[in-house]
Amino acid sequence: MRTQNSIKNSLTTLIGNGISCIIAFFAQMIFIKILGVEYLGLNGLFTNILTMFSIFELGIGNAIVYNLYKPIANKDHKKISALLNFYKKAYTIIACTVGIIGIILIPFVPTIVGKINIDINIYIVYILFLLSTVSSYIMVYKRNLFVANQESYIVNIIRLIFLIILNAIQLIVLVLTKDYYLYLIVKILCTLLENITITLVADKKHKYIDKKEKLDKETTKDIFSRVSALFFHKVGTIIVNSTDSIIISRFLGIAIVGIYSNYYMVIGAISMLFGQVITATTASIGNYLIKGKNTFQVFKKIRFINFYISTFTAICLLLIIQPFINIWVGEEYLLEYSVVIVLVFNFFQKMQRNTYNAFKDSAGIWREDKFVPLVESVLNIVFSIVFIKIFGLLGVFLGTIISGLALWCYSYPKYVYKKLLNRSYFDYAKETIGYILIFILITITTYGISLIPTFDNLIIQIIAELLICITIPNILIFVIFHKTDNYKYIKYLLKNIKK
Repeated sequence: MRTQNSIKNSLTTLIGNGISCIIAFFAQMIFIKILGVEYLGLNGLFTNILTMFSIFELGIGNAIVYNLYKPIANKDHKKISALLNFYKKAYTIIACTVGIIGIILIPFVPTIVGKINIDINIYIVYILFLLSTVSSYIMVYKRNLFVANQESYIVNIIRLIFLIILNAIQLIVLVLTKDYYLYLIVKILCTLLENITITLVADKKHKYIDKKEKLDKETTKDIFSRVSALFFHKVGTIIVNSTDSIIISRFLGIAIVGIYSNYYMVIGAISMLFGQVITATTASIGNYLIKGKNTFQVFKKIRFINFYISTFTAICLLLIIQPFINIWVGEEYLLEYSVVIVLVFNFFQKMQRNTYNAFKDSAGIWREDKFVPLVESVLNIVFSIVFIKIFGLLGVFLGTIISGLALWCYSYPKYVYKKLLNRSYFDYAKETIGYILIFILITITTYGISLIPTFDNLIIQIIAELLICITIPNILIFVIFHKTDNYKYIKYLLKNIKK
């Protein structure tokens, strides 16, 4: 049952995110053509700034999901109801806090944005982004009930429907009115409607939910204890993921943010498309840790799937992203290839984290390394600022890669490998470095072969390189791993998907 739910959740995530990517690429292309690169840069900058406001979520969602695993497994409806009621109150407080802090920061908006050359009221834009952020916390608390119950596919389907509606209306607004304010208002309304729909579906599917049930003091204390640790993880993640655009804007200008945002969108789409395939297994892992054994065997299999996906997608990005950007939005939006190489390696190392994070989250390992994300975020800001002055845009992403060593060299070996899996540091170093070396070998080999066929037609060149991406990495992975249990497990999963 766990395997079937994981497959169902992963498939709906994969299909839903695939359709989402296609819609998003088309929408951004129209956005650039109608409003231009500076509006795109402003859009990306405010998105990252307001993303930082999710720090006030404090990781309560993760803590609630963790605490839901056991009562769901035991069918303890009273405990589930109490957790959801607590979650609702928490998110109401979070929405109010975000709104108040956001209003306080309004006078500082021009300083954060810097100089712009477009005729727009940045205060109104900021307020609309703030309202969009606040609306994302309203009536959202029952979403995680589906996640913890291994029913993420329900949320995925609803999210996809509203994404299609959102982008369709936004494109109509852009084409007919070219009104950026109205474009943002549409997103606020669709976010609210999506949350209301998920709540109604949850009420219909889980009729046992009692809105009067209160959470016991022991569980409340445990949640706050985990939240205090998750807060640091939340801060670190947000700073690392959201400060790049701010640093680029301050040192290189809003137009460069606009150009980078195209690459960010492509890489983010691939990360979302394939990364959540592993994330979708978190609830099943949590259920397994409660009931099952042989944790390391499960970890090995999921990590290999993650490596397979990371390697394949990273190589595809390396070979195809430049010609894709060229066709999609134009040659004037291309970055230097050296920047692309660093972006791709950064993508690979972040994708490789998915398995470790899934096991950490499932096991509730947050208190032990709560200060590590802060170290990572400080390293990211310091090295990105220092390196941007030396290497330009490339330096920002070098800083991000270096900051990631805080997790790779401390948290993962100590708290996942040693504590959760009962493995040695030597095993961790051997297996982690081994995967990195194999990735480099496969990447260099594939890239070298991709240089052989050359065509004057850009579309034919992309098709040729895409065929190389599809065949060469898969052949090399088969040659290296085909006799291993991990590779055989992938074949087993594919048979289940067919069924």
